[in-house]
Amino acid sequence: MKKLALLRSKKALLASAVITALATSLTSCGGGEDGGTVMVTSATPALSPASVTQTVIIPAGATFTGKTYSEWETAFWQWALALPIDNPPHPFFKCNSWERPISTAQTGNVWFWSSPDAVETCDQSAIVIPAGKAIFLTTLDVEASSLDDPTTPFYQTTSAGQLAIAQQFANYIEDLFVIIDGTPVPNVTAFRTTTNQFTFTAPTPWVFNANGGTGTAVGDGYFLMLQLPPGPHTIHYGGKFNIPKGVVAHKAVSITKDVTLFITMGG
Repeated sequence: MKKLALLRSKKALLASAVITALATSLTSCGGGEDGGTVMVTSATPALSPASVTQTVIIPAGATFTGKTYSEWETAFWQWALALPIDNPPHPFFKCNSWERPISTAQTGNVWFWSSPDAVETCDQSAIVIPAGKAIFLTTLDVEASSLDDPTTPFYQTTSAGQLAIAQQFANYIEDLFVIIDGTPVPNVTAFRTTTNQFTFTAPTPWVFNANGGTGTAVGDGYFLMLQLPPGPHTIHYGGKFNIPKGVVAHKAVSITKDVTLFITMGG
């Protein structure tokens, strides 16, 4: 059991990743980081394989298949917090296809992506994601819950307490960036999302504590809902948690996340 990694991830705020959305359509759609033009769009595209001919980022204020960004964030947390910590490793710990394929535990037309809060190259290119699947990209985010380790500030039993801590630590996120196939996504900080309080079920042990059960939580952070055309894609994203001294340690804590993700969409 990876108790040390589990506690380190929360005490150092190595929570799973995430970014809230923005309305963009990218004219370049191949892999690599060699440029492209970003256009803002207000339309919400249909989830149809035939309709995905360019990279699309669902607008921040839009719904996607009937859910808002806040509701998709809730669904992500409920999915992530319910996962076992090994066999295969939790996505907050490992991110390559030979460690944890992106297809693991995915259902429906939206697949969740999360990775360690670290400097990582995540190669999922060997896994062909079925055409028409959308990707809910988590970049930098945080949650507070009634099941978290009581020795950390993330342990909160009320809706107000959970919201306050989630917002406090999300406020420490800086230098956020997302680059899709060489094209930077503009204005990513405008697309922060906060959930309402939600209920989740965690195994024993779970990613943020030794004991699981049914609890409540609030999440906050940055997410993108992506639709990608067939072929290889490179998504480079990250930022920092810059936590003032006295919050989680006697000194200020800076956690850098810089992830390069390689994925392949089917046609």
